[in-house]
Amino acid sequence: MTRREISIRVNGRPIRATVPANQLLIDYLREDLGLTGTKEGCGIGVCGACSVLVDRRLMSACLLPVVLIDGTDIETVEGLAPDDASLSKLQDAFIRLGGFQCGICTPGQLIAATALLSERAHPSADEVRAWMVGNLCRCTGYYQIVDAIRAAAGDSEAR
Repeated sequence: MTRREISIRVNGRPIRATVPANQLLIDYLREDLGLTGTKEGCGIGVCGACSVLVDRRLMSACLLPVVLIDGTDIETVEGLAPDDASLSKLQDAFIRLGGFQCGICTPGQLIAATALLSERAHPSADEVRAWMVGNLCRCTGYYQIVDAIRAAAGDSEAR
């Protein structure tokens, strides 16, 4: 099997590794780096559970060969909090407002919401719903997710 050398940053940490040319980013994150927050849901890039930020762009880790991200910065759900003792505003809002239930989709929801808030600091509820359409949830009904994202953005109309 062909192997390639890569150099990336994951959650701010520089990494150099030799990886199989066909290894997907989700497998590299979970199996090689032990970053199990990123989940594999559908395996075909439509559910959003495996969402990560690659150079601040939202991507599906289940579709992305790790060799194609050589030289990039990757952010996973483990990198959202400022430190081990704190939560990000989004994480706190998801907990306070019930933006999760079973937790399978939550990491992808948090990553997608992070991307949204970096592009639009104070999105309307309709903008949140339109942005988050690529992140499926079987448990919450989405209302709490929308409320949590808007609350994290400082929207006083959110709960």
